[in-house]
Amino acid sequence: MDDRPILLFDSGVGGLSVLAALRDLLPQASLVYVADSAAFPYGTKSEAEIAARVPALLGRLAERYDPRLIVIACNTASTIALGHVRAALDIPIVGTVPAIKPAAELSETRTIGVLGTDATVRQPYVDDLAARFATDCTVLRHGSAALVELAEAKLRGEDADPAAYRAAVAGLFDQPGGERIDVVVNACTHFPLVVEELAAVAPRAVRFVDGAAGIARRVAHLTAGQAWPAAPVHRAVFTRFGDAERHLARALARYGIDRAESL
Repeated sequence: MDDRPILLFDSGVGGLSVLAALRDLLPQASLVYVADSAAFPYGTKSEAEIAARVPALLGRLAERYDPRLIVIACNTASTIALGHVRAALDIPIVGTVPAIKPAAELSETRTIGVLGTDATVRQPYVDDLAARFATDCTVLRHGSAALVELAEAKLRGEDADPAAYRAAVAGLFDQPGGERIDVVVNACTHFPLVVEELAAVAPRAVRFVDGAAGIARRVAHLTAGQAWPAAPVHRAVFTRFGDAERHLARALARYGIDRAESL
């Protein structure tokens, strides 16, 4: 038996959307879900702050939990710090990138929306993905910090006015060409957690895509043939553990996590 867990990392609870896909594909794996709540949200921070913080923090986590593999379940952290983390740690690292390729394969109007954090949508990495996989598409972007907060609030059990969701996505659909969008890339792992709310306020029927299933398949490939624990254990770790984090207990339980601790 091999008790080493898979460690998933995000600034908040968004990476739970990736954890759900991973649990479906690898139910035998123990999982450590880490939320850097002390520095939440990442999407409004500078590239320099994220590039410095994430590798150092993941180094501490690797020493403490001895994971077999780390998933950076955060688009912002991945597009900025993935290379730094891989250079610093001698274990497999799986990142999260905007699902522009599958969106381009699905789009009939050849106009794709990329909905993420401000930090993610401005990254050259998004330009590169569009140039490689969506050359015949118009790729429109919009960053929303408010939508990240709405997803966090939903998992704490708080209700939100649909108008708040409508306002959060208006900048995507209301920009020139936005009326042709038929596929939206949820380029923040928080956003699949509120995809029903997003679909309800979209001005027309659109498809939403994200990378969670692809990440799970990549992890399954990298861990193929490995031994697993007799009984998997799932835990959540927060870099700050206050009232907001305590109010997540019920939501964490829905994802199979019944233990929470602070780093």
